[in-house]
Amino acid sequence: MSAAAGDRTHGWTLIYDGDCRFCRSCVCALGRWDRDARLTFVPFQGRNALKGLPTIERSALQRAMHLVAPDGATWTGAAAFSPVLRLLPWGGILAALLSLPGAETLAGGIYRIVARNRHRLGCGSTVCARGR
Repeated sequence: MSAAAGDRTHGWTLIYDGDCRFCRSCVCALGRWDRDARLTFVPFQGRNALKGLPTIERSALQRAMHLVAPDGATWTGAAAFSPVLRLLPWGGILAALLSLPGAETLAGGIYRIVARNRHRLGCGSTVCARGR
C-alpha cells in the first residue's frame, strides 16, 4: 500500500504514523476504498519515505496525518478529510457534508480527540505511549 520514494509519481500522498496500529487500520480502509489508486500512503518513519515531499517537522507528523497534493499543497489532520474524500469513489458526497456550517469545526474537534487518545484504540506506537 505504501510506495518507495522512487516509485512515487508526485500524486496525492497521505503521510501517517506507520508505528500506530490504529493509523495503519485507517490507512488500510482508505486503501480498499481507493480503487483507482489515487493516493500513496507513506509512513513518516520510513527511510527516505518523505524524499521529494515538502518539509514537515517530525513533531507535526507525530501529531497528525498530512495530505500532500501533487502541487505540494499540504493539509493537516481533519483539514485533509475533504480533499481525501474527493479523491475516493462517492467520497465527494461525504466531502460535501463537511461544507455544512459547523461540520469542519466538529470534524477537527473529533480528530484531535481521537489523535490524542489513539493509544486507547490499540495504537501501540511509542509516540502515543509518550503522549499519555
